[in-house]
Parts: sequence; structure tokens; C-alpha cells
Amino acid sequence: MLNEEFCSRMRALLGDTAKDFFASYDSPRHVALRFNPRKTEDLPGLPFFLHPVPWADHGYYYDPVLRPGLHPYHDAGLYYLQEPSAMAPAALLDPQPGERVLDLCAAPGGKSTQLAGAMEGRGLLVCNEIHPKRAQILSGNIERLGFANTLVLNETPQRLAKSFPGWFDRVLVDAPCSGEGMFRKEAAALTDWSVETVRMCAARQLDILLDAARMLRPGGRLVYSTCTFAPEENEGVIAAFLEKRPDYSIETVENPHFAPGHPEWVGGPGDLSKTFRLWPHLLRGEGHFAAVLKRAGDEEAAELPSLKPIPMPKEFTEFSKVNLPAMPEGIPLLFGQTLYLAAPGTPELQGLRVMRAGLELGQLRKGRFEPAHGLALWLKEAANTLSYPADSDEVSRYLHGETLPTDCKGWTLVQVDGYSLGWGKGAAGILKNHYPKGLRRV
Repeated sequence: MLNEEFCSRMRALLGDTAKDFFASYDSPRHVALRFNPRKTEDLPGLPFFLHPVPWADHGYYYDPVLRPGLHPYHDAGLYYLQEPSAMAPAALLDPQPGERVLDLCAAPGGKSTQLAGAMEGRGLLVCNEIHPKRAQILSGNIERLGFANTLVLNETPQRLAKSFPGWFDRVLVDAPCSGEGMFRKEAAALTDWSVETVRMCAARQLDILLDAARMLRPGGRLVYSTCTFAPEENEGVIAAFLEKRPDYSIETVENPHFAPGHPEWVGGPGDLSKTFRLWPHLLRGEGHFAAVLKRAGDEEAAELPSLKPIPMPKEFTEFSKVNLPAMPEGIPLLFGQTLYLAAPGTPELQGLRVMRAGLELGQLRKGRFEPAHGLALWLKEAANTLSYPADSDEVSRYLHGETLPTDCKGWTLVQVDGYSLGWGKGAAGILKNHYPKGLRRV
């Protein structure tokens, strides 16, 4: 099934080891998930996991026969299904709590949610995706895992570079690529591949990387990654970037799990050997490339105008007094009738296409407040809470959008084994289902 031109290129690159590389295509691909540390450090008793992914905190391989994506814990945001090699770039970026972090090409959200988990709810994570539909998927995954200190944007790298010059402590560029490393996973990547696509991607990747570099503060860390084997898109892009930005260098990071880069494939500097390649015949994952870059200097990040808060609407204040425990620190913000709580330190958003401005609290209606699904998934308790076992009929009915019997009155947080799933509203012995229609099981 592999394109013969692709096979010829790989034989020329790999030589005697090419046979092992091609043999990996006859093996089942490896699948993994990451626990969401905001909600749980462990899930004892579930049979999903086999053993840890060695380069990613909270990452575990699982048996695909068990289909953990269908378990209610997935709906509750306790884990994210993610290809194991794709966990490497966020791990290499190594964000710290309290920092300003940018995931520039963020959809569908695997790396963003991994970064958010490492940040422990402190600092600001800006997640950007240029394609509107993919940005909606990204926003939904941020919501499902319950992260509040996130800002989801739908912008071009060029516009972001003008808005955030020298502002971020760390930047991740998981660049769109020819997808050679995903041939086992995605048939479309195999169908669409050509040498011309490789060259087009390499030119676009360099432009994206140069825009990303403008947004990193001196002394900050930038990780560039792809899911392709093509040297033009990997070592070649890094070599061209370093020529244009001599204030950047490849940072030495020890990692025993990954193979080194190949300077000789692009005629580049020897430091390219400090980049990383993830080969499907050498580890339990698909193909990936990553380079850890450092900007020279150690200066303070640039200052930007801060987001101006609005007074908290009385509709939410009244709702909160009756239904909620303490809320996180944040900046109240209205988009139309949608109320958000933006993370402290969020800059002014004027002129930016915003998909999610932090934690969505809910909608202002005439004289009342309707809580958002995202608020439910962030909460760990509420004044009224109903929790059911994962294998119960009640959980199944709730996820299908059905009503449930209850003695609760008013807004009620529905949970599975103590983990929040969404809202219901009790009256006259019935819990009306407020699980979003687009998420309901059929």
C-alpha cells in the first residue's frame, strides 16, 4: 500500500535498517491514553492500561479491544486518548506552573491538554488553531478535561506574532506536515502524500516557525515537532531557521528513548544530531520528529495591556450563592450573553478571534442564569450533586439525554463515581437532562 517513491526515499535514508522500518507496518499500531491530573492521578481497577508510556507523565498504553473512549470516564474528562509518540513534544517543552505558554497549532487538543495538566491550573495557556472547525474541536476537548486557565484562539500565526511579541515563556509548534509518520493511523495521509507536498509543507513550516520565534521571550524554550520522516520538513527546517535566527540554538536535552537527528541528510550543522527522531521500529509509537530550541538572553517577557474585568453580573452572583462552592480566581468577561472567567494575566483580546476565553460559566438569560457544560466539568462538587456508578442504568440514560427520577430541586451536578458529567435540573421528582445535545449518545 505504501507509495513506491516514498519507499525509495526511506531506503536511501535508512540503508540496512530499512527492512526493520518497513516491517513495522505489518504490526498493529500502539494506542495510549493520558490521565488528566486535574481530575485524577490514577484510575485503579480499570483494565484499560498495560504499562506506562516512558516519555510522558500519566501516559499509558491500553488494549484497544476495551475501547476506553466509550467509557463514561471519557465523557467526564478523566483521560485523553492520544497516540503515544504524540505525547513527546509537550513533554519536551516541559511547561512550569505559572508560565505563559503557547500551543500554536493546537487542534485537536492532545498536546494542549497535556500542557495544561503540567501547568497545574497556574499561568496561562494560549491554544491556537487556524481552521475554525478544528478550533471548535480543540475548544471542546479543553472543556471536557476541565481546564480553566486556557485561552482558545482561531488566528493565523502572523496575526498572533503581531499581538504577542516576546510575550511567552514557552512555545510549542507541532507543525502541519506531510504526515508520513501517520500512514498506519490515517489512510488520508498515505493517499495525499507526494514529494511536492513535502516541499510545500517545509516552506510553510519555516514560515510558521519564524512567526512562533517572534513570540518567545529571550531565554525561553521553543519545541518544533512534526509527525513525518521527511528530512526537508525536519532537520532541513531547523537548519534554515537557525540561519535566519542566529539568536536561537538547539538545546541539549537528554532523552534515552528517542533516536538522534541526522545532519548528514540535509547537509546541516552537527548540532542537528541533538534533535530527536521517533521511529516506529525502535519504540512503541508512530513516527515523530522534535527539536528543542532556546532563545539567547534572559530578559523579562514583553508587557501587554491587561484584560479589563467587568462587574460580575448579578444573575451569576445569585446563582453562585445557591449552587456553587468557591470559584477560581479570574477575570469576568462577557462575549455577547456568554459569561467567562478568564485566567489572571490574560491580555487584552481586542481584535482577536476568540473561541474560548477561559472557563465558560454560562449564559445570561432574562433575569436568570443558565450554567454552562464547561462549568459542570470544572466543578468537583455543587450544592445539589447526584453520583451514580459507571455501569449504572442512570449514567447510561443521562448520557443518552433522558430524564432521571430525583428528590433534588433546581440545578444539580450529575456525576459518575464522583466525577462530574454535566447538569440536570430537578423539579416535581424529575431531573430534566441538560447534557448538551451534540454530545449525547445515540
